[in-house]
Amino acid sequence: MQSDLRLSVRIDPNSGFCFGVIYAIQMAEDLLAEQGYLYCLGDIVHNDKEVQRLQNKGLRIIGYEQLGQLRDEAVLIRAHGEPPSTYQRAMENNLTLIDASCPVVLKLQNRIKTSFDRREKIFIYGKHGHAEVVGLLGQTSGEAVVFENMEELLRHELPPNITLYSQTTKSTDSFYRIKDELVGRGFTVNANDTICRQVSNRDQDLRRFAAKFDQVVFVSGTKSSNGKVLYQVCRETNARTHFVSTTEEVEATWFEPGQSVGICGATSTPMWLMEQVRDVLERF
Repeated sequence: MQSDLRLSVRIDPNSGFCFGVIYAIQMAEDLLAEQGYLYCLGDIVHNDKEVQRLQNKGLRIIGYEQLGQLRDEAVLIRAHGEPPSTYQRAMENNLTLIDASCPVVLKLQNRIKTSFDRREKIFIYGKHGHAEVVGLLGQTSGEAVVFENMEELLRHELPPNITLYSQTTKSTDSFYRIKDELVGRGFTVNANDTICRQVSNRDQDLRRFAAKFDQVVFVSGTKSSNGKVLYQVCRETNARTHFVSTTEEVEATWFEPGQSVGICGATSTPMWLMEQVRDVLERF
């Protein structure tokens, strides 16, 4: 009889690392196995647990200041991409850059650079200070305007012609709402939908997944922009959605005997962490 009261737990097969993150981590692991250590500019992924796992294998996370002091070493560029100044610094310091920039991000950087060269007025829907956004801004010598929502955008003096771009992990719905509102206000908008479909398609996948369970546990690092967006998607569908970054944050008191629980995560959430959360839930 006891077994009937156990939680029924399932992991979303579509959750976890996107291909850009898988590529960067695979590259890091191959080099770590080969040489025992590797420098990486910034957190390789916005998940503390995965970063710790790789640091235990010899990954050395550095910032821009340390990059400036480093000489004759190899440095990994993570999936988020980098501004031109990073490549310039690498040349000056004889650094070998192992470029794991996501192809979707690189394509976006090139498009923004082309728009900038045409002297278009560029506005980027994204998070201030986010690694990807820093790289995008660098394509415009820091001249593009970054904004996080419509309210912030309208605080700027806007030109009649606006070239609109987006960080690759933003919500497509929000992007098109911003575009439509600008058009409604009389602006001419050249809207470039540069949102990664592997990420944006997860909205619908997650809604379908979250609706199937009594409760949902969403696993993500607190630094992940994508995690924040997808967590809200889950909560809109299933109000009984809990956000956790570690197995220690999972509480037995959230659940009632025999409930069904779905586990899902961000594009920066490793599958092994979701599996650890599942193992904890299955003990309740």
